[in-house]
Amino acid sequence: MIRLMQGDCLERMKEIEIGAIDLTVTSPPYDNLRTYNGNNEQWCADVWKGVIQELYRITKPGGVVVWVVGDATIKGSETGTSFKQALYFKEAGFNLHDTMIWTKEQLAFPSSNRYYNAFEYMFVFSKGKPATVNLISDKKNRSFGRHVDNSGERKKDGSISKGRGGAGNPYKEYGVRWNHWLMYNQSRGVNTKHPASFPEPLARDHIISWSNENDLVFDPFMGSGTTGVAAKNLNRKFIGIELDPDYFKIAEDRINAA
Repeated sequence: MIRLMQGDCLERMKEIEIGAIDLTVTSPPYDNLRTYNGNNEQWCADVWKGVIQELYRITKPGGVVVWVVGDATIKGSETGTSFKQALYFKEAGFNLHDTMIWTKEQLAFPSSNRYYNAFEYMFVFSKGKPATVNLISDKKNRSFGRHVDNSGERKKDGSISKGRGGAGNPYKEYGVRWNHWLMYNQSRGVNTKHPASFPEPLARDHIISWSNENDLVFDPFMGSGTTGVAAKNLNRKFIGIELDPDYFKIAEDRINAA
């Protein structure tokens, strides 16, 4: 099932049933850092709070929201809007399950008086305990071939707990990846025709991590449809909403062709 809706997500989300969504993977506007096709719709607290409230309503118990976001720098100071949003997710009832980092290896807004910013936050919120967790294990272990040390672990008071002693099981060749993901966004709008698309592997890996086949994935800021393409390729159902009619058509064509 693929359902694509053009319009304001605050209005169109009302058409989605309570507790229908297993996973949301989305990237909202960032402090009006960009206008999309000249669209100057104000992205403010009243809007994003409404979106978060609707996300809580439509997310299943055990469902997850992945919120990929960054901050603008205004008059020499970062806005901190990303943190405000994360805290409001908690006020709305979500758990902050993980604070992840997307390292991009490219610069959108280089600065002359601070270290270059090459990352965005990927906040992972859950409605209760996540129902689905499929952690990706593709990180090469430096300790591969060695055995786990069972001599004990350091406790809060600084002392060492009594372990079983000797060598435990050997380390596997690959372990669970860390929560900072290095992903170069090769498209940069070239293929998607969108100025702020994120890479398909980012959407793909979150969909793998927090959902199963035939689950329902949602993106209220669909843009050029990257989350929808990844969801379809992974045999998930998908609902997407996009305000801009031109980007909606791009997303529709990309998802239909997936």
